[in-house]
Amino acid sequence: MAVNPIRLMTGKDPATMTSEPINLASALAAFDDIYSPRIVGRVNDYDLKIAHAKGEHVWHVHEHTDEFFLVIHGQFGIALRDADGRERSVELRAGDIFVVPKGLEHKPSSAGGAILMFEPSGTLTTGDRHTGPIPGYVDRTAGHELE
Repeated sequence: MAVNPIRLMTGKDPATMTSEPINLASALAAFDDIYSPRIVGRVNDYDLKIAHAKGEHVWHVHEHTDEFFLVIHGQFGIALRDADGRERSVELRAGDIFVVPKGLEHKPSSAGGAILMFEPSGTLTTGDRHTGPIPGYVDRTAGHELE
């Protein structure tokens, strides 16, 4: 029998998520940790996560899944590195979306902002593999339940 990683991580059954509307501004006001996503909803086997962003994340890759970002407020950059080592970056502002394709190494950064991510349940913030040390402010997690 497979064990749900969200249950292991939080001790809560994902089926018990609220069926009430969630206001993203209120949800973001409930915590201030950066790069420590909170799960605000689930769609089938996918988590909707919100996070505060400030500073640089870590270069990482999700080998088997795309990663969707929506900037709620502030600015959010994503450096991208292809298999040949060429780099480029995208700069996003409030209301912008971007999808990092599976297998593409990327490194988020922000001067300050908040994002919504859409990804399969159990997806780690540092991907399937990462480069370099993980900064102390980056929470290596599949997300925390919103309290």
